[in-house]
Amino acid sequence: MDYTNFEVGQKFPLPIREQGDGGLFQADVNGLMFILKLSRTDVIAWEAFRTGKMELALYEEDGVLFFLYQIDGIFKEGWGDAPLGLALLKPEEWPTEEILQDKTLHLYLVDSNLSVLLSLRQVQLDDGFHQVIRDYVAGQKGAKLSPKAYTEKVHRIWQGLTSAAMREKAVAAQKVPLALGH
Repeated sequence: MDYTNFEVGQKFPLPIREQGDGGLFQADVNGLMFILKLSRTDVIAWEAFRTGKMELALYEEDGVLFFLYQIDGIFKEGWGDAPLGLALLKPEEWPTEEILQDKTLHLYLVDSNLSVLLSLRQVQLDDGFHQVIRDYVAGQKGAKLSPKAYTEKVHRIWQGLTSAAMREKAVAAQKVPLALGH
């Protein structure tokens, strides 16, 4: 089994398709991951990501699942969103059933200019939250959505809804408490 080393202060070891600032939510052969890429951070933001309170949510529309996030200490207010881009993966990159049984969400804060890992964290997902992701992935396995059609759907949804509006209609939500002592 291959081992990937995620070490704070080092180059992020996985390829990141999207450039610039923003969140990426991935379910693939490496497990469930949320990567937040920011070009301007400080030690306070790194620590907030590693130990601070967060709220996570999931919203689905027209076959697209959005991972919603609110992170105390990084964002003053409001929500961010990251669509799950299964249509952008090759079939061999899709998560296996074994991977989908793991309720661990790996969170990474990455400098978007240097691709350096600034902070990391693991969160155990609640049963209901985790089941929404599993059901979504299972439902998408038979769907033949091209990357272009997927991207068009995402942009159309973004034109009609803000992240906060998606949060109001979320199908699952989970609070992540302050993680002192880690």
